[in-house]
Amino acid sequence: RMAAAPPSYCFVAFPPCSKDGLVVFGKNSARPRDEVQEVVYFAAAEHDPGSKVECTYIEIEQVPKTHAVVLSRPSWLWGAEMGANEHGVCVANEAVLTREPASESEALLGMDLVRLGLERGATAKEALDVIVALLEEHGQGGNYYEDGSSCHTFQSAFLIVDRNEAWILETSGKYWAAEKITEGVKCICNQLSLTTKIDAEHPELRNYVKSQGWWNGDSDFNFSEVFSLADDHLACCSGRESLEKQGGDVSAQAMIDVLRDKDSGVCVDSESFLTTASIVSVLPQDPSFPCIHYFTGTPDPSRSIFKPFIFVDDVKLVPKVQSPSFGNDDPAKKIPRFQEKPDRRHELYKAHEWARSLLENDQDKGQKLMRIMLDLEKQGLEAMEDILSRTEILDPAEVVDLFYDCVDTELKFFK
Repeated sequence: RMAAAPPSYCFVAFPPCSKDGLVVFGKNSARPRDEVQEVVYFAAAEHDPGSKVECTYIEIEQVPKTHAVVLSRPSWLWGAEMGANEHGVCVANEAVLTREPASESEALLGMDLVRLGLERGATAKEALDVIVALLEEHGQGGNYYEDGSSCHTFQSAFLIVDRNEAWILETSGKYWAAEKITEGVKCICNQLSLTTKIDAEHPELRNYVKSQGWWNGDSDFNFSEVFSLADDHLACCSGRESLEKQGGDVSAQAMIDVLRDKDSGVCVDSESFLTTASIVSVLPQDPSFPCIHYFTGTPDPSRSIFKPFIFVDDVKLVPKVQSPSFGNDDPAKKIPRFQEKPDRRHELYKAHEWARSLLENDQDKGQKLMRIMLDLEKQGLEAMEDILSRTEILDPAEVVDLFYDCVDTELKFFK
């Protein structure tokens, strides 16, 4: 049984397609409809020699130092669907199907690798090296969903971005290939996209596919053709055209508009899947400016607002977008797993459920509320544009409560 991979979309735009020396990154996370995503921050930390870190299913060696990270993640697991670190690295993953069935035995999830890459890599290339080394050592596998009745497994693709470059990394088991991007617009979705332009690969990749009889070595090596299930490697990206149409003007707002677009299929709202959270990041190529990361923390970006986060020391935590913690009693941590589903909704998620029913039952009130919300979002976007156009260095005190205040204001409107 090959269930379809959830149709998430990830984008990156580089100059000359994007505005004024900015790299713009975005992702819609398509997941099972009722799954809750939370936005969590973990400060940089030092770890004792020999210490371990418990990922979603397995424990691995910890490293001496981990970077500060902000993550959007399904609240039952350890890793993340997408996020950023204090060095301006952003990573998002895609579940993909390849001709090799993904392993059901518990190993690292694609989502765990997102977080591990961010915690351990200070550049996009470092994050890529971290991910492929961990893949080699521990493998990938285990249930992608909080579902006790059936195991949903996928291979992983990643979009890894920093202020200078991006890498598209696609994997099948422990084998992988990657392409480096430094200009234009790129989109990845839930199928393989790498063809013959491969800038880094698993040292045994070509020998392995020859031994499987998937490639004879006579033609150009085309990763998608070799690894995709029958005719699955078609051009997938409907959002890319809309970004290319911006003609050198892709900004945070343009990326948000693409992520909100239901007609293009980028904003998923289907019987089985929903865009359960979204992120947009703006990475100035000039390192004297801060990177800005916008999170919704709630489902359906067309009914959610993007709230800015900037890394500074002692950034204020935001419990209202964090799901309750069940510790060792969490059914996701007990074997057999997922025997029950606890209520993982956080405060902002609950407020949105109320707003959604208002939108559905009282159109006038709903529309009015949405206008107020979008106005709030616009104020945030304009304030951030102001920060990026200043000549003086940002005072950390000015943004230490930024994300907290935005979530707080949003909740007040719902009250």
